Amino acid sequence: MNKLYLYNTLTRQKEEFKAIKNNEAGLYTCGPTVYNYAHIGNLRSYIFEDILKRVLIYNGYNIKHVMNITDVGHLAGDMDMGEDKLEVGAKREGKSAWDIAKFYEKAFKGDIAKLNIAPPDIWCRATDNIPEQIDLIKKLEERGYTYKTSDGIYFDTSKFKDYTKLSHQKLEDLREGARVEKNPEKKNPTDFALWKFSYLNNPPTPISAGAKKRQMEWNSPWGVGFPGWHIECSAMSMKFLGSQLDIHCGGVDHINVHHTNEIAQSEAATGKKFFNYWMHGAFLNIAGGKKMAKSEENFLTLENALIKKGINPLAFRYAVLSVHYRKPMEWSEEAILNAQRGLEHLYNQVRKLKTQNSKLKTQDIDNNFKINFLAAINDDLNTPQALAVAQELLKSNLPDEEKLAAVLDFDKVLGLNIAGAIHESPLPDEIKKMVHNRQKAKEEKNFEKSDKLREEIEKSGYAVEDTKEEMRVFKK
Repeated sequence: MNKLYLYNTLTRQKEEFKAIKNNEAGLYTCGPTVYNYAHIGNLRSYIFEDILKRVLIYNGYNIKHVMNITDVGHLAGDMDMGEDKLEVGAKREGKSAWDIAKFYEKAFKGDIAKLNIAPPDIWCRATDNIPEQIDLIKKLEERGYTYKTSDGIYFDTSKFKDYTKLSHQKLEDLREGARVEKNPEKKNPTDFALWKFSYLNNPPTPISAGAKKRQMEWNSPWGVGFPGWHIECSAMSMKFLGSQLDIHCGGVDHINVHHTNEIAQSEAATGKKFFNYWMHGAFLNIAGGKKMAKSEENFLTLENALIKKGINPLAFRYAVLSVHYRKPMEWSEEAILNAQRGLEHLYNQVRKLKTQNSKLKTQDIDNNFKINFLAAINDDLNTPQALAVAQELLKSNLPDEEKLAAVLDFDKVLGLNIAGAIHESPLPDEIKKMVHNRQKAKEEKNFEKSDKLREEIEKSGYAVEDTKEEMRVFKK
C-alpha cells in the first residue's frame, strides 16, 4: 500500500497514516447543527472531508464513515451560553424544533449532493442516541469527573491531564478565552456541560415565571433535560466506530473547544486514546479576511451564492480544490466566476478528446502521471497540485484514449463529475436558436435585443454566462 501523509493537529506535523486495522479506516466527521441552512464556509469543510475519504479509498482502504446530525444541545454560545440553536430556530420560523431539524437536515443532504459529496455510511442524530450519551455521563460521574450546578451536570477540566494537548495553547490562555461566559457556579472557566436541565434546580423551580416547556427534553438520572453538545460526538463516534477510531475531522474553529472537550471526556471515561489523527479545515473568508459565520449574519448559502446566479455548484468544489484545505480561502464574485471558467475549460478539454473506446481501463493510464497524481494527493491532500497534474496530462502528447482513462481515474478523488460532463445533454433546438440570435445581436451591438434574449433563455430554465472568450449556456 502507498504511503499517505496527513497533517495531524494533535502532533502539529505531517505523519504517515497508519490505520488501526489493516486496509480499514474509521472516519468521523462533525456534521451540521440543523437549525439553519449550511453556508458555503461550512460546505468547504465537507468538501475537504470528502476529498480525504476519496483519497483513502483511492489508496485501497475500506472506509467506515460516520457523520453526526446535531439536532439538540448546541447552544448559541459554544461555551454553554444562551439557548439551544434548535429552539431558537423554532421560534424564528414558528415551527416545532423537530420540524426545524427535519427540514434543515434534508436541505443539508441536498446541498452535499449538489457538490458531489459522497454521503457517510452512517448518519447519526443526537436525538436518536440519548441513552448512549447518558451512559457516558454515568461513567464520568463514577470516575469522579463531574459535578452538579443549578443548571446542569458539568465536566471538571482540572481533573483531566493534558487538557490542551490538541489546542497546544497554554491553559491560562484557554481559561481567559472562556471567561466571557459568566457562570459563577463553574469551578473552572473551561468546564463544560454534559447535561443541561430544562429548569433551574431541575424542577420544581422554573427558570422564570410562566417559562415554556422545552420541546426537546428527556428524563435522566439527574433530572429532565438534554445533552451538552460535546458529549454527543463522543458517544456516537465510540458507538459506531468502536475500535476504529482512526481519523476525526472538523473545522479549525472546533479545535479549542469542541474537539478539546471531546478528547477530555472520552479519554476520562475510557482511559484510552480517543482517535489517532485529528484533521481540520481552514476558514472561508469574505472581504476583509473575516470568516463566514451564521453568528455574524454574513453567510452565503449554495442557493443564493451560486445556483440562483446560474453558477454550477461544482464550480465551488473546483474553487475549493484549488486551495489547500489548511489554508484560508477568500470568497469573492470574481473568484467563483474564475472557478466556473476553470471548470468549464476542464470539461471542454475532456469533451474534445477523441476516443472510440467506451470501456477504458485503469491500466491504460500513463504511469508517470499516475505517480505524480498519487504523490500530490498523498502529500496531505495537495489538491492544487493534483489539479496541476491533471492539466499537464491533458496538455501532453499522450493518445486521447489514455488521457481520458487517466482523467476519469483522477476524478475518483477530485469528484468533479467529469464523466457526466462528457455526456452532457445538448441544448434543445429552440434554445440553440435563441443563443445564435443573441450572439448575432451582441456582434451587431444590439444590446437591448441581446438582453431580451438572455431573459428568454433564463426563463426557459437555462443559465447564461458571458466571458471574454464565449457565451456559455447550461441547464440550471
